Amino acid sequence: MTLGTLGDISKSLNRSPVYLASLQKRFELPALEIVAHADAYVAFLRKVIALRAFNIAEETLLDLWHLEKKLLQLLHVDSTGSPTWFLDSCSATKHPERRLLLTHYDLGVPLTASEVQFGLNFAESAPELFAGQEMGEDAMRVLRECLKIRARILTDLAGELPHVRAGVKWATSIK
Repeated sequence: MTLGTLGDISKSLNRSPVYLASLQKRFELPALEIVAHADAYVAFLRKVIALRAFNIAEETLLDLWHLEKKLLQLLHVDSTGSPTWFLDSCSATKHPERRLLLTHYDLGVPLTASEVQFGLNFAESAPELFAGQEMGEDAMRVLRECLKIRARILTDLAGELPHVRAGVKWATSIK
């Protein structure tokens, strides 16, 4: 997909540019001019719109979004140099069992595993005075929080799915 304007994206997602601009602001998404991976950007917006259609609270999505980004920072994914590092995996489709829900980043192990791959620092930087764990940052703790919210979302999706199916059936019967 070629990324044009917010208007182009709003047409493809069937949402107003004002609504999409508000999502950009609340999720702290970069301006469209600097987006390197247009498909990933649109995939993220589509995912948020779909989850909202399933009555998943935006606050829940924001909480998960911030936790996933924090986890990716702890794993040094943010050191790739891409201004959209937290969106770049959103359009990937391989290994869904290993991917975070919103960023869709592949952790390299199934989400049910009790480990993650540490030390993926791709940027040269000065060493920290204290280790991240000593400063209270623990990737496993953040991952556990992500998985708790993800499980809650999946439970809510499963509960909402029969209502959505019934609504689609009803909507297709109207002429």
